[in-house]
Amino acid sequence: MNFRFCSAALLCLFGISAQAVSPEPAPLAQKEQLTIGYIKVGHLAPMLMVEDTLKRMNVEVKRAEFVRYADARTALLSGSVDISAVGPGDLAIAASQGSRNLVGLTGVAGSPKYLVVRKGVPINEWKDIAGKKIGIAPGSAVWFQWAMTLVENNIPYNTFSAVNVQGGGTAFVQALKRGDVDAIVLWEPFESQLVADDSAYFARKLEYSQSKSVGAELGMLAASREALTKKREAVRRFLWAYLKAEEDMIKNPALFADAYAKYTGLPIEVTRESSKIIKLGGVINLDQIKRQADAAFKQGVIQKDVSAELAALYDDSLAREIRR
Repeated sequence: MNFRFCSAALLCLFGISAQAVSPEPAPLAQKEQLTIGYIKVGHLAPMLMVEDTLKRMNVEVKRAEFVRYADARTALLSGSVDISAVGPGDLAIAASQGSRNLVGLTGVAGSPKYLVVRKGVPINEWKDIAGKKIGIAPGSAVWFQWAMTLVENNIPYNTFSAVNVQGGGTAFVQALKRGDVDAIVLWEPFESQLVADDSAYFARKLEYSQSKSVGAELGMLAASREALTKKREAVRRFLWAYLKAEEDMIKNPALFADAYAKYTGLPIEVTRESSKIIKLGGVINLDQIKRQADAAFKQGVIQKDVSAELAALYDDSLAREIRR
């Protein structure tokens, strides 16, 4: 594989540790409510610890659980949630649909990504995907990482047979175990779950987190513009609580693995291994977001070039203030 397109974000992922957060903010003078979207994946494990911290700050949390980033994006755009994680490319998708109600706040984590292959199916090199049935979630963050890695390495997308898998990660697990697909383009914790129970293996020469246009970011904390405007101090306290939990987990891998298990409901044996792959701490920046938007337009994922509009949709000023 050609690694010349390794992004600056990936260099940050493996070379720079997260900055320390500032002292805890004072409680709000009056109680404020935030509706927070929860997606139960490992790189969002710090979410497990935010509610108790926010309670100290006079912020009441109302939960909304989602299976996919796309559902969380829709909820943010409609204003039914104030804050949630979304995909790194969701700002471009929202902008292409004419919406300005989604504001990115900071990235959450990065990791290397490997094709997950069913045991007994030999895929060791890129040429081995020829003719294989590979399960994908079209339009998802990991699918875009995969697709752009192929583009940047001149591998035709029709080299393999793409199988659209509907639903969350569990549907991918079932499809692989049934033999419906030979391999899957997936996300944690489902990748490590399949490897841990010996149903699959990581094809480590097929790494797809290093494309210039997408990079290694796994998600993004975002707020509705209305919440960021009208509840800015509550949003600030949410970000502080999240980033403080993230900092604690970076310093203590056992805490991360334990929180990961409690947050997702997976056995600690699975999360202990999966947490070794994920590097908490956002690696995305505005330049990377613009490159994603440009690539999404050129590949027909979105129908409008919105890369010039994204500076107004990504505001990491609160996160930068919190990180000393």
